[in-house]
Amino acid sequence: MITSSGAAALVAQIAFWVILGIGVAFGELRGRSTAIFVLLWALGVFGLPGVAAAGGVFVAPYVAVLDIVLAFVVFKGDVSLS
Repeated sequence: MITSSGAAALVAQIAFWVILGIGVAFGELRGRSTAIFVLLWALGVFGLPGVAAAGGVFVAPYVAVLDIVLAFVVFKGDVSLS
């Protein structure tokens, strides 16, 4: 059974890769930008759990913040909901 925080973490991970793919597919992200975002993602996903015993708790919020920044870069601002 997945918890609500587990579902949020899964959504954040999926959103990261989807937005990254959209950015690459539509030419909004070039190789260097893509590499930087993937490096930041890897540092958070693999580095935060190693920092402290409870460091893994911060992975989902970290990836969510990366999602927000990535959305601003790819969509040239905030995503309109209506």
